Amino acid sequence: MFFVIALSTVAHAEDEVTLFNGIGKADAYIAVDDELTIYLWGGKPVAYLEKDSSGGYHVYGFNGKHLGWFVKGFIRDHEGNASCATKEAMSSTEYETYKAYKQYKPYKAYTQYAPYRPYFSNSFGDTPCLFLLGEGGK
Repeated sequence: MFFVIALSTVAHAEDEVTLFNGIGKADAYIAVDDELTIYLWGGKPVAYLEKDSSGGYHVYGFNGKHLGWFVKGFIRDHEGNASCATKEAMSSTEYETYKAYKQYKPYKAYTQYAPYRPYFSNSFGDTPCLFLLGEGGK
């Protein structure tokens, strides 16, 4: 419930939440009104969020691969490092350029078992946002 309220306060007019990489460039966005689907900035649907039991969300690719977690404005990889973040979680971001139209979503594959959540670091890791999310594309 808190996540939906938080997203609604930061969402754009189209109910989208921008995800920025470690240097503040917009790489992807969450379409809140489209089943929490994550689209790359170019319009390709690659992942979606699914509530977890620890107060956050699992990030699953449409290929069924568990990519990480979305917690407190950050998408984190399996090592606990941040790969993407919302504007509110970042100290500064670049101007958001025009994004492409959404492409059709593929069917969701069977999901792999989610690993245990690691301790989260206080920094961005070596895996760029586009790489992490791109692993979920079909």
